[in-house]
Amino acid sequence: MHPIIRYSLFGALTGGVACQPAADAGADSATTVADRLARYTTVQLTADTAALTDAQRRMLPILVDAAREMDPVFWEEAWGSRDSLLNAISDPDVRRLAEINYGPWDRLDDNVSFVAGAGARPPGANLYPRDMTRAEFDSAATGAHGDSLRSLYTLVRRDSAGALVAVPYSQAFAARHEAAAAKLREAAAIAEDPGLRRYLESRAAALLTDQYQPSDLAWMDMKQNVIDIVIGPIETYEDNLFGYKAAHEAYVLIKDTAWSARLARYAGTLPSLQRGLPVPDAYKAETPGTGSDLNAYDAVFYAGQANSGAKTIAINLPNDEEVQLRKGTRRLQLKNVMRAKFDGILVPIATELLDTDQMPFVSFDAFFENTMFHEVAHGLGIKNTIDGKGTVREALKERASALEEEKADILGLYMVQELVTQGELGGEDVRNNYTTFLAGLFRSVRFGAADAHGRANIATFNFFQANGAFARDSATGKYRVDQERMRAAMSALSEKILRLQGDGDYAGVGAFYEEYGAIDPVLQGDLDRLGSKGIPVDVLFNQ
Repeated sequence: MHPIIRYSLFGALTGGVACQPAADAGADSATTVADRLARYTTVQLTADTAALTDAQRRMLPILVDAAREMDPVFWEEAWGSRDSLLNAISDPDVRRLAEINYGPWDRLDDNVSFVAGAGARPPGANLYPRDMTRAEFDSAATGAHGDSLRSLYTLVRRDSAGALVAVPYSQAFAARHEAAAAKLREAAAIAEDPGLRRYLESRAAALLTDQYQPSDLAWMDMKQNVIDIVIGPIETYEDNLFGYKAAHEAYVLIKDTAWSARLARYAGTLPSLQRGLPVPDAYKAETPGTGSDLNAYDAVFYAGQANSGAKTIAINLPNDEEVQLRKGTRRLQLKNVMRAKFDGILVPIATELLDTDQMPFVSFDAFFENTMFHEVAHGLGIKNTIDGKGTVREALKERASALEEEKADILGLYMVQELVTQGELGGEDVRNNYTTFLAGLFRSVRFGAADAHGRANIATFNFFQANGAFARDSATGKYRVDQERMRAAMSALSEKILRLQGDGDYAGVGAFYEEYGAIDPVLQGDLDRLGSKGIPVDVLFNQ
């Protein structure tokens, strides 16, 4: 019997830098707390450790301890004082829902409040003062301290005179960062792989200095490690005000070496695929890094932003544009989580919403490929605007994340199409990918518009529907794919997104999501059918 590792989901969480008033227990929405909890299905997060060395097995609990430190930090970023909120809630189900969401807002329901008195979620979460206006920030950020105010790695707070100031994460979360760094150094001391040892030491230093690029480069350079940890302030999804601030999260992972060997060759196809993008040359002039890795992992532990709301099934990092252009990225497919979502969520959705003759085209391999190439496709397109507005992320601000996720979805499907045409996918039938992609849209649309992936998929669904990529039988409420029209819609949407990114067209992105970013009554009715059938929206982990 192979040894199996399991870790408890929540440890003791304390501390904070920006406490909020205690909220009243209760619910502000007509949807019951039981309904909200029923949107999740619990799965056992396990991994086979039989192939690990003794040193690697000893490292795992140490890395989990480091990862666990990201939970209280993310609570502060998302809400404020965890204890002030949870201690004010008497209903155990409401308290559990708050734990799942790291606050009083339902991340699977457009951040609707389910705790009386909590109010609406601030667009900037707790990363900025709640009474701060965009105009006030913009004015302050034009001064000498603009770079620090806009930094990925600072909180914005008020000084004693009420002026906006930047507080580095290494200071704001000093105790948690120091504890995590100590655990990373402890793990490094027993790491057998030199690349992993260098990365752990470098990441520990980054937590203490807010200088993350050296550790990103070290992470890209390590190739032989079986154990991995992604930890620190990484994604900007939590900042819906400007998209400037990275929030804290962590994953502890074990590489599946057999699956990874199957994937290794695909990252090398990026330069040729970039040249073939259906967009004018100016929007594909950059050359993707060729040091990209593509590997499969089993997830052992999630913490912080990664563990809130909808759980990710793949990772594409680092986000630093300089590192991406120099080294590429690493694409990590979280195979055990992906399998749980396919079996427990996507197949039941497809059975309910797709025509019966479409079901043979729904497969785990296609789901895995679509997800895998989504992550690879983050490396395609353009990272810097073509007219001097800086990086795409800087120019599009809080609108960048959803559009980037949508780009990766569409260009991932484009990659599948091209690789099938070139015979690189071993005779794969692209109908599997198209049909499974449509089923995946229904799955992700259920995350709601407050989630970057959900917002991206709503827009893709509506754009594809407007362009005839699929049709719905009004009598049965079932959908079927039109292969040729889906291919045409894919090309049209690819060009649309790449132009918006390359032009740094902030207003254009807003107009695009205004046109395509809402769920219409027909789609909402279909999604309600899924809920009435008891099909969950996402997973919770027993870790």
